[in-house]
Amino acid sequence: MRQAVLPIVMSIIIFLLLIGFVEVFSFKSLTASFTGIQGVTRSVVYWVWWTLTIFTYAMTVAAMLNFRTWRSEHPSMLMFVMALFVVVMMPKLVLAIFHGIDDLRWVAQYFMKKNADPTLAGEGISRATFITRTGQVLAGFTFVSFLYGVTKGKFDFRVLSHKVPMAGLPANLAGLKVVQISDAHLGSFNNAFEDVEKGIQMINALNPDLILFTGDLVNVESSEAEPWIPVFKKLNAKIGKFSILGNHDYADYGAMTDEQRAASCVRLHEIHKEMDLELLLNENRILEINGESLALIGVENWGKGFRQSGDLTKAMKGIENIPARILMSHDPTHWEEQVLAKEKIQLTLSGHTHGMQMGFEIPWLGVKFSPARLRYQRWGGLYTEGEQHLHVNRGFGFLAFPGRVGMPPEITLLELQQA
Repeated sequence: MRQAVLPIVMSIIIFLLLIGFVEVFSFKSLTASFTGIQGVTRSVVYWVWWTLTIFTYAMTVAAMLNFRTWRSEHPSMLMFVMALFVVVMMPKLVLAIFHGIDDLRWVAQYFMKKNADPTLAGEGISRATFITRTGQVLAGFTFVSFLYGVTKGKFDFRVLSHKVPMAGLPANLAGLKVVQISDAHLGSFNNAFEDVEKGIQMINALNPDLILFTGDLVNVESSEAEPWIPVFKKLNAKIGKFSILGNHDYADYGAMTDEQRAASCVRLHEIHKEMDLELLLNENRILEINGESLALIGVENWGKGFRQSGDLTKAMKGIENIPARILMSHDPTHWEEQVLAKEKIQLTLSGHTHGMQMGFEIPWLGVKFSPARLRYQRWGGLYTEGEQHLHVNRGFGFLAFPGRVGMPPEITLLELQQA
């Protein structure tokens, strides 16, 4: 018992120390900006700072204590508190880090007995002031970025296009337009029908041959998807619309009985059908297109560290004579563990990572970063190893953090070509 409690206590202590560091050093950075300023202005700024801080912590504690109730009965309030905490705390973290660096510089000077504070050449500003001011500018940018991310950014759908050379693809299938969407997490949209419909219209405007949804329709249970049936039924594809399950689609993350989980799963399967999505559960479909055959394989969730219900061997039965193959598998680690250099599957479509819903990408400079890289080697975009391709969609929706910063919701257009 004591061994089980100790890690929890240590985690709480570390978290409180981190919060203490953020609050102390971010406030020190603030006070540094008001040195020499007296009177009402400084008092108002300090009052606003601490009022917002106390309000944020009070709401966060209330949300933590009432998480299950708020999630089912007050989802808008829960989303607001999550957004508030991140929007307030991330800029403070930036302020704290830079002012902490400033203080470390001062400590180093003290022990090295260097009392001078040389100015930056030609600038007339001390290094200490420069470091603090840099942190303040970056904190302001962080605040604006996260505020946009939790308001407009999460609905700023973008279309990313890739031409995919597939070995064994018949000539008559070259130019086939496949649209992939993933990770809708409909329970997070909080009935923002008008905003999401814009994404649906963008998909239809691509005039796709196939629409493939690669899992995580909901967050916890099937009821989240009920209001969205008419919206997703509007998706149009010339040949067909297919889907698979993600790790969130099994009702594993809610406080539910086995019977309730089973009922949720059954209903979610029905919802896929009512959305006109053909759900593939460790099975395949041989699509006859322009007189040629294309094997579409769909497995249940299989992820390293997550549920492993996927059965690729079962899903591939009957396609031995079909050379052109596309696999739908929610978690990209499945491709790394069971597909790459092991199966003759040219293109695998995954999601799951969301690109951590934050990061930055500058394609023309080859710059691509997300905290998701700490957990997943392949977290977003098209990856190629020999004749095998993996595309990881960054997600249509969002989960936990109710926003997207530098990682917009994605609609992917994949145009198949002969290799």
